[in-house]
Amino acid sequence: MVPHLTTALTGPLLELERRFLDSQTLIEQWLRTQWTEHTPPFYASCDLRNSGFKLAPVDTNLFPGGFNNLNPAFLPLCVQATMSAIEKLCADARNLLLVPENHTRNLFYLQNVAQLALILRHAGLNVRVGSLLPEIAGPTPVELPNGGSLLLEPLARSANGRRLTLKNDPGFDPCAVLLNNDLSGGVPPLLQELHEQYLIPPLHAGWHVRRKSNHFAAYEEVATSFAEAIGIDPWLINPYFGVCGEIDFHERKGEECLAANIDSLLKRIGAKYREYGIADQPFVIVKADAGTYGMGIMTVRDASEVIGLNRKQRNKMSVIKEGQQVTEVIIQEGVPTVETVNEGVAEPVVYMIDRYVVGGFYRVNAARGRDENLNAPGMTFQPLAFEMPCSLPDCSCEPDAPPNRFYAYGVIARLTLLAASLELERTAPVEEIA
Repeated sequence: MVPHLTTALTGPLLELERRFLDSQTLIEQWLRTQWTEHTPPFYASCDLRNSGFKLAPVDTNLFPGGFNNLNPAFLPLCVQATMSAIEKLCADARNLLLVPENHTRNLFYLQNVAQLALILRHAGLNVRVGSLLPEIAGPTPVELPNGGSLLLEPLARSANGRRLTLKNDPGFDPCAVLLNNDLSGGVPPLLQELHEQYLIPPLHAGWHVRRKSNHFAAYEEVATSFAEAIGIDPWLINPYFGVCGEIDFHERKGEECLAANIDSLLKRIGAKYREYGIADQPFVIVKADAGTYGMGIMTVRDASEVIGLNRKQRNKMSVIKEGQQVTEVIIQEGVPTVETVNEGVAEPVVYMIDRYVVGGFYRVNAARGRDENLNAPGMTFQPLAFEMPCSLPDCSCEPDAPPNRFYAYGVIARLTLLAASLELERTAPVEEIA
């Protein structure tokens, strides 16, 4: 089952997909060259939007939490990519600590942790799952909805305080610590000042310091360079954005800054719509510049909509995951989606390990519109829609045929991965660079 595209096979997107097919050799060479100069994150996922006139990322996650939603047929791809990542990181690695989010109540998230641990074990690692939760005082088995189970163990520092190990098994000495915890609430003391252990992703990838605007600034550079290489308008793959800091929704501070940025961005988008003959009304998405889980997000079609927000709207926008206050927002070009699954609005989510695309799924939300955030209550996941890899286009088919559409998704996803590598390089603390 491949999602239905509610658009004719004409227009800018079809031309874009055709250009991807015609430029496949150039694209792969271009990406290969980039990876000689930059190191990809250990893993990542990105949310894409296919509007029928552009194909662009709207979010990139460096702590992906949906490996349980991938097509099981792609497990070998995940394992092979993990082997590549581990060999570059620590070729003789044997032990690895996997540190998840503090989500003991979210059993579906823990299924993701279990699947990630399975991938790592198949890659030749002895994997233990270390929990930061204070109530995990000893080895704690958790039964999962799919019939499996996961053993959570309490974390501790080694006797010399320099390394991370397990409280109940201090002899367990991991070469690497893999975070599947996005650190929205800050860096726990247990994870600070580790020595002689690889911490992946690095701490500065966490949302306590990471900003979406830094990522999309890097993505804009990548998209512009890539577009020049294959001869396309970069706007077709790049969402415009702006930033507004010093926001306080409760105190109504920063409304003028927000409205001005929205108005400016809507005018830029409108000019592109006129250039391409697009009749839709432009819109933007205002969201917290840090954080995940679809919190602190609103769709705006006119700058006046953010002046004088009511109490409910201000409360919605003012707090994100773990109760963190929103003080900075990114205003991002809204990219409507024209893909549907079972009459529900859908968007592809592509997963990567090392520099390889390893699968994806469709996030579907029948309760939301084509111009709204789908990462919200009511969403479901359709892994089997990705019935083939994103790396094998079929030039004998139409540009919009499933393997070619998935190839286009894989290309854009890898551009976000490259942008993430630039972002992490540029935001690394001085002591890490040294």
